[in-house]
Amino acid sequence: MTLSRMGQGTWNMGERAADKAAEVRALQLGLDLGMTVIDTAEMYADGGAEKVVGAALAGRRSEAYLVSKVLPQNASRKGVVAACEKSLKRMKVEHIDLYLLHWRGSVPLAETLEGLMALKQAGKIHEYGVSNFDLSDMKEAVGLPGGDAIEANQVLYNLRRRGIEWDLLPWCQERGMTLMAYSPLESSRKEQERLLSEPALLSIAARHQATAAQIALAWLLRKEGVLPIPKAASEAHVRANAAAMTLRLGQEDLALLDKSFAPPTRATPLDVL
Repeated sequence: MTLSRMGQGTWNMGERAADKAAEVRALQLGLDLGMTVIDTAEMYADGGAEKVVGAALAGRRSEAYLVSKVLPQNASRKGVVAACEKSLKRMKVEHIDLYLLHWRGSVPLAETLEGLMALKQAGKIHEYGVSNFDLSDMKEAVGLPGGDAIEANQVLYNLRRRGIEWDLLPWCQERGMTLMAYSPLESSRKEQERLLSEPALLSIAARHQATAAQIALAWLLRKEGVLPIPKAASEAHVRANAAAMTLRLGQEDLALLDKSFAPPTRATPLDVL
């Protein structure tokens, strides 16, 4: 399946039973609107988000590119296989399209890669990758057996957190490796409000008859190999996110954004949440 230009995140989904029906509807509407990449993780709501995803994909599994993640403490050679089996069971699916190591832990990368390769050979996953890896992590990983098959790196990336543009993003782009951008509109309500109240975003949004959030997403969407995965739990929010895929920012817009959200001028530590 070809990856959609934008996906759907599920962080904070599955935490309240009362919200499940609305969350399922939101994900299904996202599929209808062409956001076929759905990203989840065993960590989210202790498996609750995966159950929401499973309900959303009931009868529609072939329409989605499904991404999930294994916790580092479960990423031993045998542990990653067991964790994947549990995720498959929670989502009631036969395979995961892309399975990621959520972040580095104490388990050697070589051991985790052995488990991921075994899962791929068994057909439980189609591809594998990593999350929250900086450039040194990536270089180490690709040098290990199976590391050359890493398909994606999922990191924190948005207008206010552009450090990866110095080295990690170009490195991924050169290798045709997908960079999934989580929290593309920031994570906490306070940080999101700070981002979306920036005058430059509001000015550009008015020019395009769009919202500040849509402009922030459109800025990410124009970048080669970058796949933002905003989370939306309401149908109105899903529609607003999807509409960002139709926006085209001009050079004047981009220059103004660079002035307000300066690109990096040196290597900086990877932003993580």
